[in-house]
Amino acid sequence: MICLLSLSFARAALVDDIKQKISTKNTEIEKLEQEIEVYQNEIESLGNQANTFQNSIKMLDTTKRQLEKNIIVTEQKIDSTALTIAKLSIELDQKQTDINRLNEAIAGIMRRVNEADDTTLLEIVLSNDDLSSLLIEMENLQQFHAVAREKLQQLELLREELSDTRTESEDEKDQLVDLRAELSDKKKIVQENKDEKSNLLSKTKNKESNYQKILNEKKALKEQFEQQLLKYESDLRIAIDPRSLPSAGKGVLAWPLDKIRITQKFGNTEFAQSGAYSGQGHNGVDFGVAIGTPVKATLTGTVVETGNTDAYSGCYSYGKWVLIQHPNGLSTLYGHLSLIKVSSGQTVATGDVIGYSGNTGYTTGPHLHLTVFATQGVKIVRMGDIKTITNCMDARIPVAPLNAYLDPLIYL
Repeated sequence: MICLLSLSFARAALVDDIKQKISTKNTEIEKLEQEIEVYQNEIESLGNQANTFQNSIKMLDTTKRQLEKNIIVTEQKIDSTALTIAKLSIELDQKQTDINRLNEAIAGIMRRVNEADDTTLLEIVLSNDDLSSLLIEMENLQQFHAVAREKLQQLELLREELSDTRTESEDEKDQLVDLRAELSDKKKIVQENKDEKSNLLSKTKNKESNYQKILNEKKALKEQFEQQLLKYESDLRIAIDPRSLPSAGKGVLAWPLDKIRITQKFGNTEFAQSGAYSGQGHNGVDFGVAIGTPVKATLTGTVVETGNTDAYSGCYSYGKWVLIQHPNGLSTLYGHLSLIKVSSGQTVATGDVIGYSGNTGYTTGPHLHLTVFATQGVKIVRMGDIKTITNCMDARIPVAPLNAYLDPLIYL
């Protein structure tokens, strides 16, 4: 018994020590996330400034520092989760020890109860010389039964706690696997950021004039493509049955990000009125978010296709994109990703990470673009089928008649 008590005290002390370490890790994580927020504000400020070569390089450098902080945060979360698993493992051992001790106690009580039950009332009366002894014996018998019931209830409660702790431990192990995968992904995104900077330096040769020339060419090609896309989609004639669509309402779709900051809404926004999108209006919702932020499926569905228009020189569209078809008549497009984590034909559940936000394609700064289509209307085509003059004929993107574009905010 003394050994068991000593072991229990040792386990309790170890759990307290681990809890303190977890608390310290969480404090470090909170501090790092505050630093990341400072970098994000700096990136947004740069996005609002003139698009110059120096500002572009500064944004890439700031994004790199932010991503590196994100990697440290992920590493800290891995450490914290591993500590939590260790704590739960100790608690599991302690609960199992308590259950074993309680089982032994119950077994002893049940033996006494069974021995008492084997003695008939006549035998109890005959074995006692007086009434008071008889009453005491009867009271002891009732107490045995009461204690046995109490111990059994305690045992059932401990078993439930053991099951809950085991489930929590499994959940933490799953989270640990996800965090390690996320860490690997973010390291890839940092490398892509470095490659982008090297490519920009190589193309511009550190000259502002060269950078502005590239920028103007890119903008002209993008506007030309938008005009041709608008004509193509305006000419599409695909009937959309309103009965195939879910009723508007909050929660039909889940948010694609954990933290929501909308930078541009759907339709004829102020930015669209300024001349963007060739007068078509904005065909989705933009979310301001740091590069490398996990992007999640807004609803269970099947990945129709993924693509990367940046893989073809001169293509200025969605960059890295994912299209998911949902069972309720809607399809969702996620554009400008830095990394894609799903593949065509894959089934995803609501909240599954499908990729990471980025700055690919033609953008004015890092963000996630979300488009919602009526599934009946959307299809995927070669850009060469839309754009008559192009050097990216084989790049593919989702297109739809104008009436198939839906406002995501009526479903989110």
